[in-house]
Amino acid sequence: MTAPLAFVDCETDGVHQGRRAWEVAVVRREPDGTTETLHAFISDVDLTNANLQSLKFGRFYERHPRHSNRRKAGSPMAELPPGTQYRSEAWVAADIEWFTRGAHLVGAVPNFDAEVFADMLSRYQMIPAWHYHLIDIEALAVGYLRGTGRIGEVPLPWSSDELSRLCGVEPPNAQERHTALGDARWAMRLYDFIVTGATDKDAVPAKVTAVSP
Repeated sequence: MTAPLAFVDCETDGVHQGRRAWEVAVVRREPDGTTETLHAFISDVDLTNANLQSLKFGRFYERHPRHSNRRKAGSPMAELPPGTQYRSEAWVAADIEWFTRGAHLVGAVPNFDAEVFADMLSRYQMIPAWHYHLIDIEALAVGYLRGTGRIGEVPLPWSSDELSRLCGVEPPNAQERHTALGDARWAMRLYDFIVTGATDKDAVPAKVTAVSP
């Protein structure tokens, strides 16, 4: 590997133009194999143009710290996993700029995440510095399955879960699916299997860190 990779995912308030992220994850891998992980919930997310069904899809009201534990008046904010940030969008945008700088973004339909990240950076006078070649794990999986003669088993529209299973990589479980960190790590596992032949048992868990430039 001669360039950094950034395995990415974000949970958003919809699929419309101008959508906002409320949870982001980036696992940055350097050419020497070392990794660093950003996982953050955005504390001041603007839901003015949110789509309710999209929020339900990502379990916003169950998982976002601002809303997940407020069924009783005065209840404390839900406890976050170690290393997970709960920061303003401006703070998270600065971290995203650093974690993606010079890297190839890797994900399931990564242009979706790249558009969200680019809009976020522009709101704080920053520009994307990642490599313009994005790597879509679904496209990689289709090519891999074409080579093995199994692509006919997944009709259009392709299911990312089925593509992953046919490649021998189990997608995230029900608790991890449609979470930013769970899906980013899944993109990494599928990429590693297709490109290097690495399986889940070969993976070394990376420590989640909260790093700001």
